[in-house]
Amino acid sequence: MADSNSSLLFLSEKISHKSYVLRIVDLTILGLLFSLLLYRILHMSQNDNVWLVAFLCESIFSFIWLIITCIKWSPAEDKPYPNRLDERVHDLPSVDMFVPTADPVREPPIIVVNTVLSLLALNYPANKLACYVSDDGCSPHTFFSLREASKFAQIWVPFCKKYNVRVRAPFRYFLNPLVVTDDSVFIKDWEMTKREYEKLCRKIENATEDPHCLDADDDFEAFSNTKPNDHSTIVKVVWENKAGVGDEKEVPHLVYISREKRPNCLHHYKTGAMNFLLRVSGLMTNAPYMLNVDCDMYANEADVVRQAMCVFLQNAKNSNNCAFVQFPQEFYDSYASEFSVLQSYLGRGVGGIQGPIYCGSGCFHIRRVMYGLSTDDLKDNGSLSSLATSEFLAEESLVRKYGTSKELLKSVTDALQRKSNPQSSLTNFIEAAQEVGHCHYEYNTSWGNLGWLYGSVGDDIKTSIEIHMKGWTSSFISPDPPAFLGSTPSVGLETIVQQRRWATGATEVLFSKQSPLIGFRRKIIFRQRLAYFWILMCIRSTPELIYCLLPAYCLLHNSTLFPKGPCLGIIVTLVGMHCLNSLWQFMKLGFSVQSWYVSQSLWRIIATSSWLFSIQDIILKLFGISEVGFVIAKKTMPDSKSVDGSKPSQGEDDGPKSDLGKFEFDSSCHFIPGTFIMLVNLAALAEFLVRLLQSSCSHGGDGSGFVEACGCIVVVMLFFPFLKGLFEHGKYGIPLSTLFKAAFLTLLFVVFSVGN
Repeated sequence: MADSNSSLLFLSEKISHKSYVLRIVDLTILGLLFSLLLYRILHMSQNDNVWLVAFLCESIFSFIWLIITCIKWSPAEDKPYPNRLDERVHDLPSVDMFVPTADPVREPPIIVVNTVLSLLALNYPANKLACYVSDDGCSPHTFFSLREASKFAQIWVPFCKKYNVRVRAPFRYFLNPLVVTDDSVFIKDWEMTKREYEKLCRKIENATEDPHCLDADDDFEAFSNTKPNDHSTIVKVVWENKAGVGDEKEVPHLVYISREKRPNCLHHYKTGAMNFLLRVSGLMTNAPYMLNVDCDMYANEADVVRQAMCVFLQNAKNSNNCAFVQFPQEFYDSYASEFSVLQSYLGRGVGGIQGPIYCGSGCFHIRRVMYGLSTDDLKDNGSLSSLATSEFLAEESLVRKYGTSKELLKSVTDALQRKSNPQSSLTNFIEAAQEVGHCHYEYNTSWGNLGWLYGSVGDDIKTSIEIHMKGWTSSFISPDPPAFLGSTPSVGLETIVQQRRWATGATEVLFSKQSPLIGFRRKIIFRQRLAYFWILMCIRSTPELIYCLLPAYCLLHNSTLFPKGPCLGIIVTLVGMHCLNSLWQFMKLGFSVQSWYVSQSLWRIIATSSWLFSIQDIILKLFGISEVGFVIAKKTMPDSKSVDGSKPSQGEDDGPKSDLGKFEFDSSCHFIPGTFIMLVNLAALAEFLVRLLQSSCSHGGDGSGFVEACGCIVVVMLFFPFLKGLFEHGKYGIPLSTLFKAAFLTLLFVVFSVGN
């Protein structure tokens, strides 16, 4: 319960990051874009069709920048004060933590274990936390790893709390050597804890190499004769905190679950697993708040739960209807600087409207909001209105919405009415938990229209839209050091596949009932709608791809793309301001110039391939040819030597750990578009140089010239990894099959351009 004394300081406050200088820059760029469009309209009759194509592409770019300007107009974030929490709150609320995993090969158990250990060791009363791991791969190795990790947690959790360890994922903490100190007790504990962690790693590795060692253990009988897509529900209490008094030596509950899967049943991928987590946790602990993190996103800030509770409890007092608290997704490797900058500026921008967009990880939810409540269903004091009581709590309505499990219906009723869950042994609910994990349990219920929404691999965006449509707000917290840190796939096919899945999911939402194209119902602010529309606009890859080909086409066709004379200054100023603005954003966050260039190049390559193929996926789905699959990106352990996790200091290169030469290739069709664009522009530059040597290139007039050639050079610089891939071998070189296919397309493009 929170103290009602109004003289006490706020638990959190909204911090505005509004900048008139940034507004002027954004408006100036927007003005230059509109000036370019006006120039093209006035000179449309004097140029050929390429002028019209450029006008259409630039119109889309202008529209996108208009949306971005609207989103960034009033950036804000919530600043929590966790040190005030104990003074204000006498009984902290419980939190259930969800960690979904699906493939022990692509998501190695040691990564899952480190994420779980970081959550178990958070600075929060252990009797108020419970960690649930959903294993959609039904892997005995994952269960074995969690069981062994629970034993190590008896050492790790007290060690972290005794010495106030900041980084509580052991694989990151032990990357650095022991700091010299006079504290002999700490040295002894540190060495012992490290030895035990190394033993844990060896056990997990040995079990992976020799799976027969698991057969002799009765705990693994449930995994016999199971397949990842064909098995019964498995629910196992790995560790139960029976003391329940919140002592620093206690370890929170740890529960392993794997829902039933059958080959002919719909499972809804990660979304179905999240709803199963919602039901099982409701049965066992029924905490009013829930945290979900990806299996490779470990908790980097020990006070992260306390930070989120500051916002929830402060907003509850002020009736701000906050439904979830989103922390930015930060990464410690690869090309992640682009993503960090994007979240910093656009994330805060949406945070100043109706609240950030749910990103699928690093997010705290209110349970009863996920059960389908809207703001209209609540009184001013937060209790259910009379209409909502009859709609949600009537027996027929409960069964229709949530299923037939009596134990689950009781927990849902308690959650909706904000009743605390009485302490009971978790093992008493295993049978009920297995029941709500059956394949057919959700049939003829509202699951998928409440909880995490079905119908898209972009379930996080769809769920987020639905929550905001019901009148709820959300909060954005961006602490330093980051609250959560994760890994990104290797820079190559894995990254493109991951981005393709995100882009496909976002495009699916465009064709759902939550789509911004058909408008939202009440309760959502217009600028918030624009924010969702920008997130979902993966189709912008098409005009970007076309625009990358236009300079080459104009050189080959001997036509004009860019304005001539003084009006060329529009293009030069526009490109210069955009680059300087982007570079300033990177450097303000502490990233280097090299990091900026690497990110711009890699981001363009990844976007071109992933978004282009996402459109293909959606077209095939709309015509009923194939369904969109959920492809899991491969996770790997890091080789970084820094465990600090703080934003880098000015000038420090903490951006992409892979340089442009380390872009990995294979024979996948995903690399054909980038290779094609690079070859086309190289061919156009070669043809232009030949004309120069023959003194037949016209400078000025209606012919193409140096400006278009400069455009080709810019495109080649953006696709520089492909240029290096021409001269590399192995995984860093472009395979001959990909090169031949792209060369054939290039030949067709050149013939079309010259002969048209």
